[in-house]
Amino acid sequence: MSESCVLLHFLLLILLRFVSPSSFFNLNIDYSSYVACGPHQIQALTEFVNEFDSSQCNLSDPYNGVWCDNSTGVVTMLRLRDCLSGTLMPNSSLFRLHHLRYLNLTQNNFNLSSLPSEFGNLSRLEFLSLKNNGFVGQVPSSFNSLSFLSVLKLSQNELTGSFPLIWNLTKLSVLIMSHNHFTGTLNPNSTSLFELHHLRFLDLGYNNFSSPLPSEFGNLNRLEVLSLSDNGFFGQVPSSFNNLTLLTELYLASNQLTGSFPLVQNLTMLSVIDSSNNHLTGTIPSSLFTLPYFSYLDLRVNNLIGSIEFPNNSSTPSRLEQMRLGYNHLEGKIIEPISKLINLKYLELSFLNTSSPVDLRIFSPLKSLWSLDLSGNSISPASLDTNNSDIPINLEILFLSYCGINEFPNILKVLEKLEFIDVSDNLIKGKVPEWLWKLPRLNAMFLSNNLFNGFEGPVDVLVNSSLKNLFMVQNYFEGAVPILPLSINNFAASDNSFTGSIPLSLCNYRSLKLLMLSNNNLTGTIPQCLSNLTVVKLRKNNLEGSIPDSFHLGASLQTLDVGHNRLTWKLPRSLLNCSSLEFLVADHNMIEDKFPFWLKALPNLQVLILSSNKLYGSISPPDQGPLGFPELRIFEIADNKFTGRLPPRYFVNWKASSLTINEDDRLYMEYIFTSGRLYYIETDTIDLKYKGLSMEQGSILASYATIDFSGNKIEGQIPESIGLLKALIALNFSNNVFTGHIPLSISNLKDLESLDLSSNKLSGTIPSGLGTLSFLEYINVSYNQLRGEIPQGTQITGQPKSSFEGNAGLCGLPLQDNCFGTIAPPTQQPPEKEEEENEEQVLNWKSVAIGYGPGVLLGLAIAHLIATYKSEWFVKIIGPSKRRSR
Repeated sequence: MSESCVLLHFLLLILLRFVSPSSFFNLNIDYSSYVACGPHQIQALTEFVNEFDSSQCNLSDPYNGVWCDNSTGVVTMLRLRDCLSGTLMPNSSLFRLHHLRYLNLTQNNFNLSSLPSEFGNLSRLEFLSLKNNGFVGQVPSSFNSLSFLSVLKLSQNELTGSFPLIWNLTKLSVLIMSHNHFTGTLNPNSTSLFELHHLRFLDLGYNNFSSPLPSEFGNLNRLEVLSLSDNGFFGQVPSSFNNLTLLTELYLASNQLTGSFPLVQNLTMLSVIDSSNNHLTGTIPSSLFTLPYFSYLDLRVNNLIGSIEFPNNSSTPSRLEQMRLGYNHLEGKIIEPISKLINLKYLELSFLNTSSPVDLRIFSPLKSLWSLDLSGNSISPASLDTNNSDIPINLEILFLSYCGINEFPNILKVLEKLEFIDVSDNLIKGKVPEWLWKLPRLNAMFLSNNLFNGFEGPVDVLVNSSLKNLFMVQNYFEGAVPILPLSINNFAASDNSFTGSIPLSLCNYRSLKLLMLSNNNLTGTIPQCLSNLTVVKLRKNNLEGSIPDSFHLGASLQTLDVGHNRLTWKLPRSLLNCSSLEFLVADHNMIEDKFPFWLKALPNLQVLILSSNKLYGSISPPDQGPLGFPELRIFEIADNKFTGRLPPRYFVNWKASSLTINEDDRLYMEYIFTSGRLYYIETDTIDLKYKGLSMEQGSILASYATIDFSGNKIEGQIPESIGLLKALIALNFSNNVFTGHIPLSISNLKDLESLDLSSNKLSGTIPSGLGTLSFLEYINVSYNQLRGEIPQGTQITGQPKSSFEGNAGLCGLPLQDNCFGTIAPPTQQPPEKEEEENEEQVLNWKSVAIGYGPGVLLGLAIAHLIATYKSEWFVKIIGPSKRRSR
């Protein structure tokens, strides 16, 4: 799909992931017995607050403070949200407030503290919220002493272990433990969960539980909200769920559930069902649409088949307002029955296996419909014609991507309430019609990955539009960059054929945050006025001059990519003021400067790519210690004139030492390599030398690291500290003057996939541990001074001979079957003493650890767009598309 849509839907998915179920669930708390405390009771609050950095606390905030009992004067209620930072110690004054009935410490920063067992001393608590605080470890057994608790919220922490033993908390009505790392099973014999018969709200979502769903859930017959989403639950949904007759919301999404859709005929109070991302089969039961309060249904990404059947004897229209059925196998004419759901407001039917094209006129009875997603379906051309007025005229959001459309849908002309239109990834040719920009409420337009070559109308046709977001990547637009409306926030027009200079008129766009013009034919200089942007991507043009020193004026720059141009001079020192900068790419230019050690002061810099310039001098820090750059994980400086030696601790304290490779990321990288596809997502791209090939990697994944120092004049030994970078997948030190042995510590890089040490002066033997690296698919040590037997292993013996040639002392497969019938030298480094010293040094370096909090690139740039379009109801899971050859 188009890069803009992938990005949008990914960010919407992230947003939805952290929306708690039933945000409108109200808890009735009697506050009549709480009054403001006198001065001497206020001391209790002051004493507690002074244990932390409380500079962010606003005690005049009505949501923060301390309250006392109306009759006794003792402190009974304490609420401090989002303002404390420090460690919650076991001897905290908090645990001396034995009369507390209500304690709310939501969203503070307790520095990865464990939950103190002293919480059990607060035995009169009725309400306890500790969510979103970073607590780690297990829930102490002392929590079982809180026998008066009615509400317990522990969500959004880092808690581990199995379901806590809380059999004494028999009064619990609300239990929220989502977004943690709880594991194990929910075996009725080992958990007290099913003894909590007063539970009304139970949220265990986004953990790591793994078991069949116990039938004992049916014993919790007072439940109104049940969320078990995003765990490892498997098997069928027990029929006992039908006993939960008070249930209003059921969340089972993103598990491994199988079988047919669960029985719900007795659940007459249901309003919400989310069973998306499972393996459910069979048909959608018609009984769903007779439930009197049913308003939300999400069954996306299952294996449902057949058509939707509605009961013929139902005289009352269904109250269903939002329905998502995408990514199933609903063959046949499934669309027509939906027209009976006249209260629908949001409808998602993307990527269904329909046997005939979808006719938009079917939806004409849906007068309340404001959002319609038909992406990935064939659309009847007649229903897109201007003469067709039988379409819900209240539509505000319309997705028609991947629909095989080859003419611009003129039906949009009559939809005057449209705000968001996506016709990307089609075959629409010609010019964008002039009438489109006259839609009075148009806010976002997605035209990417089509065959457009221009705009109808005058050069300023867009100027008077209400447009704020325009994505037109991967088309054939020619001429000058269009004149944009002053309201524009995000403009992406990469991969077109625009010529001329970057228009100075962009200086007038005070709200512009995202500018993407990569892969065009632009010339001239980069305007100095581009100072308020968050994302700037001008890659692969013919731009000249220097990088402007004005980007820091807005202080919000996160991404700057000016690679593959004709830029000269030096990197502007003003970048040092861009404290938010995460991604800096200036490769394939003519920049002449020393290595920018000063950039290590940027606290968020993750990607630094300066390859193929005229950079020179040593890349070793003046103090001969670690390089610095605390967040760095992609570091590419190939094909420059760098010299010097890398000190032993060069790679200490790098982000790559604390990352863990995500398996989905690995599969993604492997797929784009083996399939030959280049997924071009308009986020952050790099030219990556991976497995011996140069390729453009279109998505900087959050969990891997790469290093490329090739094509320089770096000498001396490769530091053993390289073995600390456990997230490293590609390492290229080729074409330098490295000497000494190949570090033993490289064998510690268990996720390494590509290793190129060719064309150096390395000596000694190849470490035997390389043969055990199960992901290592490419290795090249040719043209060195290596000797001895090549380590044997599936990953090494499968390499071509060219990977080892040019080393007169090497023998064994794949060069030849044996080492000339002689006893081969040992395959580890001599002498023994040096090996022991190296191993000891590596062990010392392994003690270094740093935290990691991956950010979402471009988040600020798209945030306004998400909020504008009621995005809590949007999510699409779409694989990236093959980039069309030009």
